[in-house]
Amino acid sequence: MIRRAGPLFLERGSIMLALLSAFTACSPSPSTPEPAATPTTAGEFVAVRDSVVASTIEFNGVATPVQQATVATKLMGSVSEVLVHEGDAVTRGQPLVRIDARDIEAKAAQAAAGAAAATAARDHAVTQAARMRRLYADSAAPKAMLDAAETGLAQAEAGLRAASATSAEVESVGDYAVVRAPFAGVVTRRFVDPGAFASPGMPLVTIQDASRLRLVATATPDLARALLRGAQLDATVDGRPARASIEGVIPSSAGGVYTINALVANPALTFAAGTSATLTVRVGTRHALLVPAAAIVRDGDLTGVRVRAGTGSELRWVKAGARAGGSIEILSGVRSGEQVLVPGGSGA
Repeated sequence: MIRRAGPLFLERGSIMLALLSAFTACSPSPSTPEPAATPTTAGEFVAVRDSVVASTIEFNGVATPVQQATVATKLMGSVSEVLVHEGDAVTRGQPLVRIDARDIEAKAAQAAAGAAAATAARDHAVTQAARMRRLYADSAAPKAMLDAAETGLAQAEAGLRAASATSAEVESVGDYAVVRAPFAGVVTRRFVDPGAFASPGMPLVTIQDASRLRLVATATPDLARALLRGAQLDATVDGRPARASIEGVIPSSAGGVYTINALVANPALTFAAGTSATLTVRVGTRHALLVPAAAIVRDGDLTGVRVRAGTGSELRWVKAGARAGGSIEILSGVRSGEQVLVPGGSGA
């Protein structure tokens, strides 16, 4: 008796095909290439150096202008004119704000009239005193009349001095009607507009001269004692390198710390006033791995170098530190002696 095995054979064949397909899917594709080093681009390889660099401490602060002033007036009156806007450059003595001073002008006219009257009275007294002297010399006038003429002259001269002082005082008060720039700089804030009422001491305009900036930082006494006036420090202002000269080191009111004042020349206004700043103080030396700054590759927030790998190079992400001259310190990611690519052969 012959049994048919067709269906059983087909079922086993289907199972074998399914297993074969699954095995094939799990196996690595022979067409997928293994990672390889990038062919070397134009440039030269430079060894990572284990060097001795200065050990530093950074102090953070703010760069403020050495000269900054908010001007006001001693008068009470209406603001008749504001001659500047924020951002305007001004020169020393340039008018900024005018205050309505018509009452001061009236008082000035009165003072001028009083001074003129006092001058006329003094001139008359001089003439009278001269006549009495001649008459007394000729025995034509008694001593009492001469004394009266001399007294009148002295009184007239005192009256003239008082009138002149009053006139000068009114004139000086009138000068406050025009508020002027105390130094050359830039208007950073305007507090009033025409029509506003100004009172003595009320701020009107703020001016700053950012041609010199002052950096202020605090340090421990042991560090502060090593800093002398005039010493040069490395600094960073608004993310840009600068050189700072120590203006002075003084004890802080907080106690236990010292305040470091350092000046940064800024004649071209390269650095913006009021921005963050850092003072760098050297405290010794240490070992560091250095690579040429030109070898650094940046991609957004990532920093890397191209390290020699066979006949080419591979990009390796690293943690970079501070700049040391024309080199960058590498904190992690490479070892001493490894070679990094410097495009264009600008390495040392």
